[in-house]
Amino acid sequence: MTEWGLALEVPRWAGRFWLRHWAVVVGLSLVASVQRLVVVNWGDRVPGGLAVASEVVVVAARLLLVVVVWRLATRGERPSWANCAAFAREHRPSLVWQVVLLAAAFLVFDVGAEQVVGGLLPESARQTYLAVLLFVKNPTVIAFTFVWLVGLVRQAAVSRPAPVGSAGRR
Repeated sequence: MTEWGLALEVPRWAGRFWLRHWAVVVGLSLVASVQRLVVVNWGDRVPGGLAVASEVVVVAARLLLVVVVWRLATRGERPSWANCAAFAREHRPSLVWQVVLLAAAFLVFDVGAEQVVGGLLPESARQTYLAVLLFVKNPTVIAFTFVWLVGLVRQAAVSRPAPVGSAGRR
């Protein structure tokens, strides 16, 4: 398998994982969705202490999401930091491709959707657009990114991949 193919395994796995476990991923992500919708759209009416407390709840929900995804992703597996180190040594190009893919996703969904499209809207519509966009992005794009990052660590930690160019597959 090529380094590019090895890199593509992770977003493919993340997509399958997200679809298989969508209820828990979306459920935990809705905490951030609702918080962002309220704070971005009606932030001037939300007391400062409540806004800060809601951010703490969002961080806790996201940490819980990462823990749940990791537990589900590695159920029955034996992750190892030694495997991570070996993967990083043997498959650096694959890791570089991962960074490129994640950067492309960031450019499309953050810079493109938030900055470019939001910038094209009249000033009066921008706050509502951003609130709705963040509501939608939390259980989809942002949650998928968390699953993808867990998948990247899982790929490196769970098993030793066959060397690139060998007949074996992981």
